[in-house]
Amino acid sequence: MINTHKFNSYLPGRAGKLILIVAAISLCAYAGRPHRAQDAHQHHNHTPPAKETEEKVSVGNMAIPDVVLLNQNGEPVRIYSDLIKGHVVAINTIFTTCTTICPPMGANFSRLQKLMGDRMDKDIRLISISVDPVTDTPQRLKAWSEKFDAGPGWTLLTGPKQEVDKLLKALKVFAADKWDHAPTVLVGSETSGEWTRAYGLASPSKLAEIITGVIEQETRKSPSKEDHRK
Repeated sequence: MINTHKFNSYLPGRAGKLILIVAAISLCAYAGRPHRAQDAHQHHNHTPPAKETEEKVSVGNMAIPDVVLLNQNGEPVRIYSDLIKGHVVAINTIFTTCTTICPPMGANFSRLQKLMGDRMDKDIRLISISVDPVTDTPQRLKAWSEKFDAGPGWTLLTGPKQEVDKLLKALKVFAADKWDHAPTVLVGSETSGEWTRAYGLASPSKLAEIITGVIEQETRKSPSKEDHRK
């Protein structure tokens, strides 16, 4: 509260009244700021990176810990040994209570698995990691995945927060606040030795193009691998 008597003792006439009015308006505006900031915080930061599909990092710079997590069926799986090894993978991060960018990313993966056809699970795997593992139980992930008709080859993961955070940090997609996680899709494989960071809200056809490029790169490095896939 402003002590008007104190102000009036220093400020004469109309000038004093005018300054009091300006000060009161300023205080009201300031008091409203925390509420607007809090509301804004409930939205993801989904500004696309400057280069949506150009950034590549070597496997050596992104060593993947073989942590044990739980899939949407409640089964323990090792992220590297059971899901990544021997496959081209596309990895995104989501959480089930998200109402902004996560549903579109889920829809993108749903369409992507259809574009990949019978290569899903055999050659290509999609992985969605929850950034809110405390809330996202396997049951919640299962229900979320069913909204997008997740089929064989699309695995959703949760688990102990410490293990999930360790994995996200290794993949360079960790965010301390779940609302700040980026709409990123990592595409790569152990054979190619490179990972591409793609914009998670890019069209499914664009993501399919990136995955196809990784497969072609694998084939150039190891022609016998394509024969095995046919």
